[in-house]
Amino acid sequence: MAKSAAFGVMHVGIAFGVGYALTGSFAIAGALTIVEPLCNTVAHYFFDRWWSRREQAATLMAAGAGRQAAPVGEADDARPEVQSSSWVSHAMA
Repeated sequence: MAKSAAFGVMHVGIAFGVGYALTGSFAIAGALTIVEPLCNTVAHYFFDRWWSRREQAATLMAAGAGRQAAPVGEADDARPEVQSSSWVSHAMA
């Protein structure tokens, strides 16, 4: 949990710094620092729903073909999935 919190603080600092560097405005940088994670949280929710439907469809298709489906992503790539690093998605979970 401490690592996620530290990453969250770092993410907010970077977001603010980049926003300020690009705009020169503390107000706009602050707004971007708040709005960007909120947008990512909403997008993550819909992405997870799409991903779940994709996994279910693969399982149903494999069952119809009389074979067991490999979990989505494992047939394509042997590497483990990378967990989301968004501190907001961790906080919302």
